[in-house]
Amino acid sequence: MTQRTLGQWLAYLEQLHPSAIDMGLDRARQVAGQLGLSRPAPRVITVTGTNGKGSTCAFLAALLQAQGLKVGVYSSPHLLHYNERVQVQGVQVSDAQLCEAFVAVEAARGDITLTYFEMGTLAAFWLFEQAGLDAVVLEVGLGGRLDAVNLVDADLALVTSIGLDHADWLGNTRESVAFEKAGILRAGKPALCGDLDPPAPLLEQAAALNCPFLLRGRDFSVAIDVNAWSWQGVNGAGQPLVLTDLPLLDLPMENAALALQAYALLDLPWQPGVLAEALSGTRIVGRLDRRVLRWKGKTLNLLLDVGHNPHAARFLAQRLVQRPVPGKRLAVFGLLGDKDLEGVVAELVAGVAHWAVTPLPTSRSTPVEQLQACLQNLGASVTSYQNVAQALLAQCEQAMADDEILLFGSFYCVAEALEWLADHAD
Repeated sequence: MTQRTLGQWLAYLEQLHPSAIDMGLDRARQVAGQLGLSRPAPRVITVTGTNGKGSTCAFLAALLQAQGLKVGVYSSPHLLHYNERVQVQGVQVSDAQLCEAFVAVEAARGDITLTYFEMGTLAAFWLFEQAGLDAVVLEVGLGGRLDAVNLVDADLALVTSIGLDHADWLGNTRESVAFEKAGILRAGKPALCGDLDPPAPLLEQAAALNCPFLLRGRDFSVAIDVNAWSWQGVNGAGQPLVLTDLPLLDLPMENAALALQAYALLDLPWQPGVLAEALSGTRIVGRLDRRVLRWKGKTLNLLLDVGHNPHAARFLAQRLVQRPVPGKRLAVFGLLGDKDLEGVVAELVAGVAHWAVTPLPTSRSTPVEQLQACLQNLGASVTSYQNVAQALLAQCEQAMADDEILLFGSFYCVAEALEWLADHAD
C-alpha cells in the first residue's frame, strides 16, 4: 500500500466509491473521527459560491501570508497536477506528502467507501494538521451544506456569488442554490456575501443562526475607475475602513473586495501598503490568465479562463469590453455536456470574430457538432476541430499581433491548452 505512486493512488480513489458524487457528510465524518482530526488550523475560513471561489481564496491567502501567518489553501478542481489542490504557504504539497496522507486515510476508513473528493478532502485536512498552520482557507467543491469541506466549522464563511450551475445537485433556481450554500454558515459566526442580490434562503439562514452578516453594496463596497479602484468596509468592531487608489487587478476586483472585508474582520494589522501589494501580486493559472506567446516569429496575446456557466461568461464578457484589443478576438472553446451551452456562448458571441470549437478529452464533453450548431444559430463564424490542440494551433496560425486568442469554457479546455503551450511556445 505504501509503495503506491500518487498516480496509482488517484486511480485507486476513482474506483473506490460506486458514485463519483455522493452528497452527504456521514461517511467523511466517521473517517475523520477515526483519523483523530479536529481542526486543520486555529483560524478556518470557508468559501463557497457559483463563481469566484478560486480568486477569493487566493486573495485571502495572500493577505494572510503578507502578515507572516502560515496559511494552507484547499481548492478544486486542478488543472494539470493534483498537488494544485493542497498548498501550504503558496507551495503545492509534494507527491510523497499526498501519498502519506492517503495511506493514513485509507487505514482509518475501514470498510467505509469514500468518494474521490472525500478522500482528497480528508487527506488535505490531515496534511494541514501536520503542518502546524495559523489559518486555512477552504474552497467548497460543490454546494456547501453536504460538501466534505463543511465537516469543519468555519470561523468565517464567505459566499462569493449565486448563479445556476450543477442543477442536478443544487436545483435549478437561485433560491435552491442559495439554500445549499448557506449550509456553511455557523451559529453566531460572521458571514459575508459578495452577491449584490442574495436570494432569500441565504438571508433567512443567516438570521436564523444569528450570524453577523455583511453584504457587498450595503456593508462593504468596491468602486472601479479607469486607472484604479477603491474599497470601503468595516472592521470587527464596525468601524469604517477605506482603501483608495489601488492598482487595477487582472483577477476580479469584486472578489478582492470580498477577501479584504473578510481580512478586516480577523483582528490583524491594517497596513494599506502591505495589503495593496499582496492583492497586486495574486495570480491564478487559468483565471483571467493573460499570456504573451512567441510562436513562429509572431508575438501573440492569449487570455485563458475556466469560466463555464452563464454567470462566469457574463463577467468575462464585461471584462473584455473594459479591456478592448486593437484587433479582433478569436476563441478556442469546449464545454462539458451538463452546462448551459447557449447561456454561455450568448454572453460572448458578439465580441468574438471567429470560434474554434472542440470536444474535450472526457466522455462528459459536449459533442463538437452541437457546439458548432449552437454558435451558427447565433450568427457566429465557427470552425470545428478534433481536439483543443488543433483548435489552438489554427487560431495561432491566423492571429496577428493586435489580436487576442480567448481560450475558455472548461478546466479541461484550459488544461489541454497549457500542455500545448508548454510544448510549442518559443
